[in-house]
Amino acid sequence: MPVEQPVSSAKESKASPGQEPTTVAGGGGPDRAVDVSSSALPETACDERQAAGQTWLITGGAGFLGINLVRYLRKRGIRPVSLDIVPFDYPEREAITVVDGDIRDIEAVRKAMEGVDLVVHAAAALPLYSPEEIYSTDIDGTRNVLQVAREAGIGRTVQISSTAVYGIPDHHPLDEEDPLVGVGPYGEAKIGAEEICLEFRQEGMCVPIVRPKTFIGPERLGVFALFYDWAKDGRNFPMLGSGKNRYQLLDVEDLCAAIYLTATLPAERVNDTFNIGATDFATMKEDYQAVLDFAGHGKRVVPLPAGPAIWTLRVLERLGLSPLYKWVYETAATDSFVSVAKAQRMLGWQPRYSNKEALVRNFTWYLENLDSFKDSSGVSHRVPWGQGILKLAKHFFLLP
Repeated sequence: MPVEQPVSSAKESKASPGQEPTTVAGGGGPDRAVDVSSSALPETACDERQAAGQTWLITGGAGFLGINLVRYLRKRGIRPVSLDIVPFDYPEREAITVVDGDIRDIEAVRKAMEGVDLVVHAAAALPLYSPEEIYSTDIDGTRNVLQVAREAGIGRTVQISSTAVYGIPDHHPLDEEDPLVGVGPYGEAKIGAEEICLEFRQEGMCVPIVRPKTFIGPERLGVFALFYDWAKDGRNFPMLGSGKNRYQLLDVEDLCAAIYLTATLPAERVNDTFNIGATDFATMKEDYQAVLDFAGHGKRVVPLPAGPAIWTLRVLERLGLSPLYKWVYETAATDSFVSVAKAQRMLGWQPRYSNKEALVRNFTWYLENLDSFKDSSGVSHRVPWGQGILKLAKHFFLLP
């Protein structure tokens, strides 16, 4: 049950500038000791970071990525400002500047950008929103953000895009020069937003574009809450297809590190587009089994024939009975991974977490915070998505 895509238990080693990373066998499992306090940054960037004491605006600051980025930046002496239509209800509210507003409201954007040194544009309407909401938020909102940043003399805006811009690919790994063929309103809107970024880049602004794979970690719920709920309750978990496909994920801490680099390294190095994803991952069946093993109920991933299952999910989606949208189930049984060689080479970025580690880290947070969201649901990543008819299916996966 992924949301966006692995190379068979492979881990890329750090490459020198101008070199492609090599691939070595093996990779860490969820029991490997990892310092989760911060992701590693290249030592060569130390003299180039002058961000401490600056004020950065995060659009979508109340979202899953937003709150993780707020915490990441505060550790580095940066003053975050959050602009979001959703209330910022985290403990950090009193320690940062919060502007409640919609990026489609240009006056709200202007208010949020007062005194700001840099912008990270992470706000977006996710796939479960209506097409109208997606297009207006992701395209019109992006133009507002860049226009106001230019008016305010802010030289750099980091755009958080998505590997959904590649659609359902016919080859792997995908690199930044591959054609953009979005699936559904969300993928199309992300492409439209990138086109706007290129317009402003051509006019002299520095607009790094970050294309992350599906990222998970503390505060991430959404579609992953379905999987974690089944794991917690000791259910086997159904997987479309054999589960032998390779599907790359990303830990949010590693994404924050990549964003930080694109925001702080010299403009001539970062005014470009970068794929970001884990380099250590196995098959979907192996990676998701790590969570079931961690849960300790002795349950397994259960492969399902992909064709009939996908056809059924299409029907259920049309009837409004399933929370899974096309991007999820149409890519769930196929390989889906991108090359991150460009980010490694140009940014010196290197991820710390494997797929397994990221999934288990997210599941651990889920268990520790269950009481705070067990009765909530919605269409964003910060709350569980309703399971719909899949909640009934859960009862059939109890037996060994």
